[in-house]
Amino acid sequence: MTTDSSDIELSGPFQAADSTGRTHDVKAIRIFDEGYGIIDVYVDFAKPLDSGLYKDRVLVKNIIDRLRALGYKGPDFGHSDPGLQERKLIVLEAPEEFTAFAKARGWKNLAEDFDE
Repeated sequence: MTTDSSDIELSGPFQAADSTGRTHDVKAIRIFDEGYGIIDVYVDFAKPLDSGLYKDRVLVKNIIDRLRALGYKGPDFGHSDPGLQERKLIVLEAPEEFTAFAKARGWKNLAEDFDE
């Protein structure tokens, strides 16, 4: 998956370890600039990951810890639909509490346009 002008970059490059202690180079953490309710968080890696690594709790925790260091306050994320995962991309499904953090960075909830 490539980035485009509708992305909001939440974090630039950093390293995150998995449960085996291997370190992975993260290129960016990003979200789309608008959506309906649930926000998918895209984590781009510099090199392909082993199959199933999107389920690695330690790796996912290190990614969430990076977001917390940037100001996110809330519960951990789960991984999104397994069909969205790619060799150089992990997609996480953010909890509702992530919305305030995303809005502060320019995300727009399109569902609010229909609230009366």
